[in-house]
Amino acid sequence: MRLLCLLSVLLLFTNCADKYAEYKKVPKYITDPSPSKEAYYKAYDQTLSLWDVSYEELYITTTNGIAHVIVSGPKNAEPLVLLHGMNASSTMWYPNIGSLSKNHRVFAIDFILEPGKSYLYNDIESVEKVTDWYEEVLYVLDLDQYHLIGASRGGWLAVTLALNNQSKVKSLILLSPAQTFTWIRPSMDLLKNIVTLLASKEKQIEQSLESMSENVDKINDAYLKQYTLGLDLESENKFITNMRPFSNDELKSLHMPILVLIGDDDMINTEKTVEIANSLPNGKGEIVQNAGHFLSIDRAEVVNEKMRMFLKN
Repeated sequence: MRLLCLLSVLLLFTNCADKYAEYKKVPKYITDPSPSKEAYYKAYDQTLSLWDVSYEELYITTTNGIAHVIVSGPKNAEPLVLLHGMNASSTMWYPNIGSLSKNHRVFAIDFILEPGKSYLYNDIESVEKVTDWYEEVLYVLDLDQYHLIGASRGGWLAVTLALNNQSKVKSLILLSPAQTFTWIRPSMDLLKNIVTLLASKEKQIEQSLESMSENVDKINDAYLKQYTLGLDLESENKFITNMRPFSNDELKSLHMPILVLIGDDDMINTEKTVEIANSLPNGKGEIVQNAGHFLSIDRAEVVNEKMRMFLKN
């Protein structure tokens, strides 16, 4: 009996010490991948080596597949959830994770319909089902309340998630959110991207990066390799046409504090985005100088400090 009690105590202690232990087993699609996926996963891990903080990787089984989540920061700190941009994967946060994880328990989720380490085995039929998938992942993570940061399309998804979970989202940071406040405006960069669709894939990637970043040379080579390999993989970007700017009523219904940052050379947003953000009851919008759409990389130090101060309040 005494031995049984001791074992029960040890089991309880183990569960309390690591609440996510059951999600740390690496699935077979990672350990025994196809050649193309193997190259991508190696590049993904190489980018992860840029993270200047310790982390653990979780593989959470959901209705539609396996969600890959990278977790960093103090275990007892307030939760902070990161939603990456299109085709970027959670590794895009490599210039920001050190700052964000100092005072928060950070959960970076790989979007299941794009290149990353999440794995789709049941199709997702609608944008509403995408939101359901994120909510399922957050439920398993047992996050009652959390701060939320979304970049580009991740910003649009973050607003969608926040509208459905007002009581859970403590604050919202949107970095160059796509199709969230205004439609994407016609521009020379957009025209160049369209024209290069007839060019080689290398030229298309080069033009895309130049239009998104103020200084492509600042993007780490390891991440560029992973990003390029990811473009060769299948990506279910079928909901892009469903991304429409939210109405004023929807945006003004958001009760949590909101910070919106865009670059001064952002192909996706204009000053109108900042005006709308500043008109919200708890909204604040700012333009980051010398930054493009990839402002979290272009001006990482500035963006990190603005996010840190916002989350601190």
